Order: sequence, then structure tokens, then C-alpha cells
Amino acid sequence: MASAANPRPNILLLHCHDLGQHLHCYGVGGVQSPNLDRLAAEGVLFENHFSTAPQCSPSRSSIFTGRYPHNNGVMGLAHAEFAWELHPNERHLGQILAAAGYATAGAGVIHETHGGPARCGLAAYDAPAPAKEMADNVIARLQSFAKNPDKPFYLQAGCIEPHRLGRPDKNADQDFLGGRMQPDSSQGVTIPPYLRDTPGTREELAELQGAIRHMDAQMGRVLAAVKELGLESNTLVIFTTDHGIAMPRAKCSLYEPGLRTAFILRYPGRTGWHGGVRHKNLVQNLDCLPTILELAGLAVPAGVHGQSLAGLMEGRGYKGRAYKDRDRIFAEMTYHDYYDPRRSVRTATHKLIVNFSSAPAFMDPSQSWRPRADTVVPANHAMAYHPPFELYDLEKDPWEQKDVATDPAYAATLRDLRASLAGQMQKTQDPILQGAVTSPLHRKSQAWLLGKR
Repeated sequence: MASAANPRPNILLLHCHDLGQHLHCYGVGGVQSPNLDRLAAEGVLFENHFSTAPQCSPSRSSIFTGRYPHNNGVMGLAHAEFAWELHPNERHLGQILAAAGYATAGAGVIHETHGGPARCGLAAYDAPAPAKEMADNVIARLQSFAKNPDKPFYLQAGCIEPHRLGRPDKNADQDFLGGRMQPDSSQGVTIPPYLRDTPGTREELAELQGAIRHMDAQMGRVLAAVKELGLESNTLVIFTTDHGIAMPRAKCSLYEPGLRTAFILRYPGRTGWHGGVRHKNLVQNLDCLPTILELAGLAVPAGVHGQSLAGLMEGRGYKGRAYKDRDRIFAEMTYHDYYDPRRSVRTATHKLIVNFSSAPAFMDPSQSWRPRADTVVPANHAMAYHPPFELYDLEKDPWEQKDVATDPAYAATLRDLRASLAGQMQKTQDPILQGAVTSPLHRKSQAWLLGKR
């Protein structure tokens, strides 16, 4: 797609933690996100964009490799002793672009690898920091890149906010704010239908809205710098997130609030890549890497599970092939803070979730040590264990409040989705089919215990 008349684009990939689609431009009225709303109004917003996984590292591993977590190696968190890592032969987006002559840099969160910026092919890197400092670092990088306009750049920037704090506050809650932000209920508080409308829920969501407002303001500073530096016309800007908000039944779940994620892009240099377009097609974060590579005129590596969205946006085929709409979305969870493997398949109308663990569903791995928000379902937490499988009618029950897996009226749907999920897992050689998956720490401790290291 790149040519002398249409030079290779710069690429600015902005992402944040734990946002889902909790933005005003995605219909959440209480949230103030004017800068990302403006990006959507100027660019392209995907209404039905899904993550491959509802946790941080596995989801990001798909964004940056175009492959499912169980294939690229990152089936759990990448930091500290969790230590999940991309397989040695996996190529990160930054590595591909660096090899193609792009100047590469990163700022903020890198959570898709245990190996840090070098594993991502990033020649320069600024460590994670609160959103304002991260934005300062990104703007400084943009200023540096602007001095060499003949060399395209790739810059990935990860914002910590609106992740919950890593420690409890004075009330033993784990809030979203710390000392940097204030709760925001100035436009009201939007209660998602899967949460109960209680004072505690409203309090937590006001904190979340404040964190999002702060994050949005810093993203706005970055976007303003792109324009002020004269980079806007030839820079592909992508904004996305890893998974749903850190609330019960969202983050770390395969329900809609855990997997639906924001995906907004803008590239003024191509028809269909700007202009306030909204697409309803089923797309997934696997599609990010091939979309970028096609725009840059680069080959998509073999084994990538995603597909370029260029044909969808431009209304054409790719290299003679028509854009093929997805009719199914596959997602997975294996490890977060503990082993809780699940797999799912979703169509436009139904979702099947298969649970491989009997872990209580009320256990909250979203790091809410004392959550103030409570879910509508289940009401009796003591009895809320995962069943072997769950089936939801998304047309009648979009928030998955009623499991219809045992309803005879859905027997044919259940058979179809079971065969579809089993076939996909076999095709992609999902290791969960061979038995329990052990973690890096398990293997490390076992080797030490047996004197093998």
C-alpha cells in the first residue's frame, strides 16, 4: 500500500489498561472522554471489537503478534514471577517494523512480554509512569521523530490508568485514583446493566470515570502534539485497550464486559480510514498487526490469525481476495492470579463458554480486594461456582444474565457452538486439550526441587 506517492506511514499505537468500551463515544454517558471522542469523530470506530483474552498480558500478546495467547506463549501475566513469555520464534510488531527500516520506540506499559523493550524491537524506551509523565515522554519522542521526516517511526505507548491501584487505600478498598485524580460524577454515573445500582457501585464508578477523564486528557495532549508537529497527515493513530473494566463480571471473565474493547483508528492519508465512520462487523485485536503491516506495505508473517481491516474500511478486497467477515469470535483465559482456564466462542447471536475449573465465580481476580460494586447475577455468591459450560442468547439477553445451556430450545445451537469451539481448539492446537497447563513458576520451582537448576 505504501508507494513513492504514498510514503510509509508513521504509526502511533496508544493503549491503556482496563478500559473495555467505557468511553462516551461508545455510549457510556457519564464518562467524559472528549479527546478520544474527537479521535473517533475524525477516524474510524469499531463497535464490535473483542479481545482474545480478558486479562492484560495475554490480550496484549495478541495485539502485538496477531496470534492467540495459547499459540504465542503468553497464557498468563508477564511480569514478576508470573513470567509468561512470547515463544522465541514469535515476532513482535516492533521487531517487524524495525527490520523494515522504521525507527522504533516505546513508552509506558509493556506487558506483553517478560523480556522488556528489547524483546519488542524497541530501540528507545521510557519506563511506565503516571499518565501525565507518560504523555510528556511520548511528546518528547514525537518531537525527536519530527526532526527526521524521511524516516518513518513506530511508537507504542501504554498508559497505566484506569487500572486500579496496586495497594489498598485507607479504607482497605482498592480504588482507581491514588493522589493523581478525582472522582467524576459531573455528568452523572452510568451503571452497567450487569452491576447493581448501589451507593458502593456509584462510588467506584465515579472513581473509574475520574481515572478515564484523566487518561483521556493526557491522550489529548499526545494527539495535539501529533498535529502541532505536522505529523497528522501521514501518521496512523490507533487507540485501544487490553480488556474490560476492573469490575466483577467484566475483567477476567469471558462475558461481554470482559472482552468488548475500544478500537479507534485514524489515518487521513487513505479513503475509509477517517471521517467518523463506525463499523459493526465482528473484529478482534488479532487484526491490529496485519492492518498496520498492510498499510506499511509489509508482508504479514505466516501463522498470524488476524486479518487486515483495510479491505473492510476501503470496501475492497486485499490482494484480490474479498474481505471476509468473521462470523465467530474465539476467546480464552488460562491464568491470571491463579489457574482458571476457560474458552469461549461467540457469534452475532449466541455465546458458549466452557469452564475447565470449578473455581468460585465470585472470586475476583480483577484486584478488587474489597469491591464495593456488586453484580446482578449471581445474587448468592456462596453458590456461584462455574458450571461446566454456559450458553447465552445475546439477542434476548445481551448482558448474559440467564444461562440457557440446559434449555431444550437451544439444543441445536449448543451442538453447533460446541463443535465450532472444539474444532478451533484442535486446529490451533490449544494445549488445554492435552490436560492442565503448568505455569512458568510451576516449572521453575519443580526444576529447583528436583535439582535440575
